[in-house]
Amino acid sequence: MISKYFPHILAGTYLIFSIVLAINPVSRDVWIAEIIPVVVIFLTFVFTFHLFRFSNLAYGLVFIWIFWHTIGGHYTFANVPFGWVTELLGAERNHFDRIGHFTIGFYAFAMAEWLLRKGYCGFKLAMTFSLFFIMSVAAAYEIIEWWYAALEGGDAGVEFLGSQGDIWDAQKDMLSDTLGAISSLVLLYFYRPDQKLQN
Repeated sequence: MISKYFPHILAGTYLIFSIVLAINPVSRDVWIAEIIPVVVIFLTFVFTFHLFRFSNLAYGLVFIWIFWHTIGGHYTFANVPFGWVTELLGAERNHFDRIGHFTIGFYAFAMAEWLLRKGYCGFKLAMTFSLFFIMSVAAAYEIIEWWYAALEGGDAGVEFLGSQGDIWDAQKDMLSDTLGAISSLVLLYFYRPDQKLQN
């Protein structure tokens, strides 16, 4: 029963979660800017559910980012209470956003699963395309961050950019996205939803 309704449980839990975190965020401007991509992706999965149901593992992986990014939007990524991890790593910055970028890479799993189960290409091409897809999205998002920060200016622009003084922040974020994609594709290699599920 839980397996059958797992995507519905995730979606319902997220709706409640997002409503709670929409109340009194640290910066309303940052919240709006950060929640837009989350809403777009969430609704995409909701409205395409009847057309293509991913594996529960794929839904679990993509929802990690959805929940994570919503938390970042509420607090602003640089100010999420994540100090214990910073201290554990002996770091000088809050790495909540870096982990968020890593979880973006998990979408490579869903992309490869879709390509394979639809029969659009072979295994190697699906893996390669999904990796490069995430890398492209990562680069595009960094450009959007820069554009928004330059346009908005002020504290909202700085908080949305979230570089925390690191001049290599964009490059490290893209690397995190890529490593997340590679990790999820290794998982797909062993799980092979295209061999376990029917289209």
